[in-house]
Amino acid sequence: MNSERTVTSYLKWPLATTVVGLLLSAWLGWATEGTISGLISFLIVGIVLAALEIALSFDNAIVNANKLEEMTPVWRQRFLTWGILIAVFGMRIVFPLAIVAIFVWINPFAAMHLALADPDEYSRIIGKAHGPISAFGGTFLMMVALKFFVDGEKTIDWIGPIERGLRYCSSVRGLEIALVLIIVLTISRIIPNDYSAQFVTSAIMGLLVFVAVDGLGTVLDNIAGRTAEIGAKGGLGAFLYLEVLDASFSFDGVIGAFALTTNILLIAIGLGIGAMYVRAMTIMLVEKGTLAEFRYLEHGAFYSIFALSLVMFMQSIFHVHELITGGVGMTIIALSFVSSIRHNQKD
Repeated sequence: MNSERTVTSYLKWPLATTVVGLLLSAWLGWATEGTISGLISFLIVGIVLAALEIALSFDNAIVNANKLEEMTPVWRQRFLTWGILIAVFGMRIVFPLAIVAIFVWINPFAAMHLALADPDEYSRIIGKAHGPISAFGGTFLMMVALKFFVDGEKTIDWIGPIERGLRYCSSVRGLEIALVLIIVLTISRIIPNDYSAQFVTSAIMGLLVFVAVDGLGTVLDNIAGRTAEIGAKGGLGAFLYLEVLDASFSFDGVIGAFALTTNILLIAIGLGIGAMYVRAMTIMLVEKGTLAEFRYLEHGAFYSIFALSLVMFMQSIFHVHELITGGVGMTIIALSFVSSIRHNQKD
């Protein structure tokens, strides 16, 4: 662990990215609108998008830090370098284009042209895809949260009655899947019949992707541990798991960004700035051993993930403002932080 580094040193690259990103936002506003008011408007939206990404992804940083502690130094570094490129370029640019390309059956270049030439139509298509995306991401994130709590080897409980009950039920195979399917089927009975089949299909796809990624990660890590060709435990498998997890966390931020602006370049810049801060927080949590020092912080992150998954499911029924989504997660994590401090004071 490197506990000598200051907080400022961790924020060096995010701050540099912020300066460059805001300058690009201002230039984009001037190039698009040709007025000072347009420049200021784009600059403000860029700042708000960065703040939105940080608020929605703080729990992601904690979960990433927990997984990174198990990874080898080589794969940890690859995640922190390759991963940020995938997170910014893949999820903030390629992902929105892929949604439009799939829904309208056009090639990605035509989708890019549509995003730049007719942003309102592009935003409408993204909004139409919100329900299926929320079902997919909500299912994946709920499985992530339940996997943490339904674990017979887990020894620390924050909210005792809930966590002890789930831990005692860990011997029931497939319990997490059953719980998720019950919630999915319940919501499918509430939403309009026209969207019910699409919701269930997307949710099942999210469940299948989780099972596939989780299983593939275990297999790859086992192979790596035996052959040392890919890396030891916590290698390629953990890397793939974290990338898919990152993608699931990004769904809500990307969709929410279109409520602020339809300019895909501005969205990529604003969310990209926020992603850099999330990566910096991840590195700081790992190197300073924060998760070990604050024993309930990890629990708060997974409760926050579970809450986010429920919000994503509710998005299929009605709109939930992004400030509420981010606020719930931050509140839960703050409570777990306070509980950790109280526990340390008692000790």
